[in-house]
This record gives sequence, C-alpha cells and structure tokens, in this order.
Amino acid sequence: MSAATASGQATRDGAGEKSAEEQPQRQEAAAPQGHGHRPPPEHTHPDDVSLTTALAALADPMRLHLIRELAESADWERTCGGFNVPIGKAALSHHFAVLRAAGLLEQRDFGAKRANRLRREEFERRFPGLLELALRDERKN
Repeated sequence: MSAATASGQATRDGAGEKSAEEQPQRQEAAAPQGHGHRPPPEHTHPDDVSLTTALAALADPMRLHLIRELAESADWERTCGGFNVPIGKAALSHHFAVLRAAGLLEQRDFGAKRANRLRREEFERRFPGLLELALRDERKN
C-alpha cells in the first residue's frame, strides 16, 4: 500500500520494491540558475523511480490535470503560475514536487518564473506506455 511522505515521495509497506527513501537517488543537475530567493529545483531521473512512486504521482486528479496540460504545451512554455487550477500556491508547489520526484517533470528558473517541461521521452523509456495511458481522457473513451 502506498503512502505519501512530507517530501511527496511515495513509499511502500512490506516486501518487494524498496521505498523511495531507500532507493539511491540520482539527483540531476539543474540548468544554470539565476541568483534568486529560492534554491533550484531537485529532479529525480525516471530511471531511479519505482513503479509505485510513478503510479502514486499519476493517481492524483490534480497532478493528472497538470500533466495533461503540460502534454499539450511546448517545452518550457508553461510557468508554474500559468496553470488555472482551484488550489493555492503551496498545494500547487507540493504537486510539482511530487511530479519532479516521480521523474515526470523538469523545472527551470527563468528570472522570477519557474518553467516546466514534461519528461515524456525519459519517462516513456522507463515505463513504456504508462504516460500514454495517463494522458488519455477517460471521458472520450
């Protein structure tokens, strides 16, 4: 059974896959950042993500909405403030952190704005077909 930790990483109780905290994490270097008031985002490579972490990230309706909007946008076109969602900044920031930890999202700071890119190719190599299934609009089927 999966549960989310404060960092947004999914964990798994019992035997089998290691939890996100137990897995060695390869933190990717972010693009050069300006000197802002916040640290650059930390990214987890999809190769270092367990299936349960990926599924937990995609199971939340708000995160699924964000991923679907990003899939329809060009890389780096959408900034964090450019999503029309009915949640506050703190909750939105949490959802972005979960998506980064699941290897689905890459973010870069451009001045005061943080732009987003769906890591479609990298995620597809790790979990073939999963993102395509998640991007399908179940109302159209």
